[in-house]
Amino acid sequence: MKNFDINEDPHRRYNPLINEWVLVSPHRSKRPWQGQNETVTSDALPEYDPTCYLCPGNVRANGMVNPDYENSFVFENDFAALKQEEIAFEENSSEIFFRAKPERGISRVVCFSPKHNLTLPEMPVEAIENIIHTWQKEYTDLGNVDYINHVQIFENKGSVMGCSNPHPHGQIWAQSSLPTEVEKTQNNLKRYFDTHNKTLLEDYVKEELKLDERIVIENEHFVALVPFWAIWPYETIIVSKRNVSKITDFTETEVTDFAVILKQLTTKYDNLFETSFPYSSGIHQSPTDGKLHPEWHFHMHFYPPLLRSATVKKFMVGYEMMGESQRDITPEKSAAVLRGLSDVHYKNRV
Repeated sequence: MKNFDINEDPHRRYNPLINEWVLVSPHRSKRPWQGQNETVTSDALPEYDPTCYLCPGNVRANGMVNPDYENSFVFENDFAALKQEEIAFEENSSEIFFRAKPERGISRVVCFSPKHNLTLPEMPVEAIENIIHTWQKEYTDLGNVDYINHVQIFENKGSVMGCSNPHPHGQIWAQSSLPTEVEKTQNNLKRYFDTHNKTLLEDYVKEELKLDERIVIENEHFVALVPFWAIWPYETIIVSKRNVSKITDFTETEVTDFAVILKQLTTKYDNLFETSFPYSSGIHQSPTDGKLHPEWHFHMHFYPPLLRSATVKKFMVGYEMMGESQRDITPEKSAAVLRGLSDVHYKNRV
């Protein structure tokens, strides 16, 4: 019987944030690829696009005209997934199979920059700081609405992630219920805090820093790493070193360090395959239900789909849909690849 080699042998890894497992099959990374290749758009975008509904001064689908904004710009989503109207409803507590209830909320769009052709890695740190301040304001304003108990800040970047407009922007969905992934995280964070009187991520980051196997970037206040339980090939998580539960707890120095690590990480992503790297990213932080949540520890997930090149992505199909999540390249190898990439964007190389 051979000895277990975590770098070569199939194994499962546990994700304590959501109490789920992922199958890791490192030997499969050697297989040839004959599957689908994505189309890469290499056309240079203009700084201003008169047909873009997110550019300054342009008319949106509902007839509203965007202001000539100079930094970030926030507006109510014209095709919101959530509605603010209160709906009368009486839940049938005896229903087993056909349970449903109204969900009330607010959906907003956050334009990161007036320039149509910029993405986070191409922006100066000061511009990213402005975006963070915008996120802070929106988290506070939306969280203060009496029926809003959760504020989800996220970005979908790239057409492969379903983003139909390349103008740099993200979204905020604020709602009355905790979404499923957040609720699972909430339950596990609380279970850990109640047992150890410390946050799960506080202890986890300390252990990751000791091992130094999956760290991608570290500065005074934040760490970017490939989680031990990562599902996507180059998945990362940014975690605050200080135990803060929400983005509004940041000091100005932490805002700057967060902006710096966001720029560095997204630059490494772009440099990996020398393309505008697609991903879905999202901030996980304390609910806004008016209760104390000492179990929460600020973190931001990045889920990029690309696997082997700018045209080959990871698919979540078959076993992943019927069994559990699976990955081929190990998190340790992914971290090493990202760590070794330059912090200078490939477009700016001399």
